[in-house]
Amino acid sequence: MASGLLLNRGVLTLGIHCQRVCRNVSVSQVREKKRWMKSYTHLMAKKLKLEGPPAPKPRSLQPHWDFHAEVQSFSSRLQENFSLEALKRAFINPCYLQAEQERRRALGLDSETTALSLKDNIQLSEKGEGFTKSFLSDWCRANFPRLRKEGVKSVVAHLTSSPVVTYVARNLGIEDLTMSAECPVPDDVLHSTFMAVIGALEESSGAEQTGLFLRDFLSTQLIGKDLFDMWTVVDPMGLLVEELTQRNLPLPEPRLVRAAGASTVLPLYFVGLYSDKKLLAQGPGETLVAAEEEAARVALRKLYGYTENHRPFNFSPLQPHQQPLIQAVSSN
Repeated sequence: MASGLLLNRGVLTLGIHCQRVCRNVSVSQVREKKRWMKSYTHLMAKKLKLEGPPAPKPRSLQPHWDFHAEVQSFSSRLQENFSLEALKRAFINPCYLQAEQERRRALGLDSETTALSLKDNIQLSEKGEGFTKSFLSDWCRANFPRLRKEGVKSVVAHLTSSPVVTYVARNLGIEDLTMSAECPVPDDVLHSTFMAVIGALEESSGAEQTGLFLRDFLSTQLIGKDLFDMWTVVDPMGLLVEELTQRNLPLPEPRLVRAAGASTVLPLYFVGLYSDKKLLAQGPGETLVAAEEEAARVALRKLYGYTENHRPFNFSPLQPHQQPLIQAVSSN
């Protein structure tokens, strides 16, 4: 009972002391934002709407830029043994040299002063593009030995096309290192720069290591890609007849397997192709002709070994007892 009275008296004394302290403390409200912030933000938004976003600046004109350190970091990030001089030359495009000389002449400098000691990447780009097409052709023949030459050319043309190469180059960080006259870097300049990097890698590490680099970064772009999205075949049924004739197989016979909604706006037909009383393939379509062409494409994918469930590509690193990649491809 006595302890309870002491506790209540202590709490009452503490409350009176807090009231006396709070009476002597003045509390001021803080807005957290300055009064001029609203008008300034409105003015900046109006200016952005009238003038548009600012022009992009190349990475070389931004703060904390060291070209030598960036090139060296690029080589280490990819875990490739580049020659730094060759790699630096791979990023210098002819348009950049021309623009730099014109800029120096505009400043009133003489011809001797405006002369640059830099070399462009034209030779490296030509060398890298030739090696890339040669390697990818051999790689396609090794992985798809039954594919026709036209198909191999179409696959190689897709892998070396500007959209695919620039996509890979941007994800590798090549765009930030490219010395170009325009910003952002045009696709054709970025394409030639990537090929120049391939040429620099071939000069530095040899053909085998360059082939592994192309296999890991360009050949992987075939994953999830359909054959006839890269290879345009106007008459798939005629091509199938030609392939079966070369293999001494009976000609295909199209037959209607099943249909649904034939009397509706959206009919669906399934046509099967038979050869020697064996089902080669079947495909759907809104019309009988479209279903027959789709069935022919499915049969061609099976003949060429380019199906959705084909054997996965081998992207594992080479073991010491394995044959080098370039020799293995060329021997096939």
